[in-house]
Amino acid sequence: MGMRLIGTLWGLIGVSALLGSAIYRLAPRAKEALDMGLSTPQWIALIGFALFMMIAEGYRGFQKKFSPRTAARVRYLRDHPSLLRSLLAPFFCMGYFHATKKTQITAIVLTLGIIMLIILVSFCPQPWRGIIDFGVVLGLSWGLISFLIFTAKALTQKSFPHSPETPNT
Repeated sequence: MGMRLIGTLWGLIGVSALLGSAIYRLAPRAKEALDMGLSTPQWIALIGFALFMMIAEGYRGFQKKFSPRTAARVRYLRDHPSLLRSLLAPFFCMGYFHATKKTQITAIVLTLGIIMLIILVSFCPQPWRGIIDFGVVLGLSWGLISFLIFTAKALTQKSFPHSPETPNT
């Protein structure tokens, strides 16, 4: 019972903390750009990129893919605890191990892609960096909220219609 609860909570809190930390770190740069006073083309870019990120990252990336799968993996961890999965629960929940090959490759490629984008965006001057960060904060916020909603459903409903994409499912 103890490992089951600890692993489940660690997975939920670890994934949530990762997303929340990114939101927390990026939000001040986004606010800084808004405080600078944007020109009309910059406002258009901000609104356009924000809409793009809400649809591409928030809805399509998180709500349709990452959040249901990750919530299913939190549920799987609760129902099939092991010492390794519990110790490394956030990494398990995000699909880095004990996952289908496709899920593992997706997790690794997305991580590397995100790291490269972070490096590239760091070279952008304000307000453009803040405009990008504004869109990313919106997409990540959508993602965090959808992950929490899916996880609540996964842990409270009798059945959960999403696959944890483990090797045996």
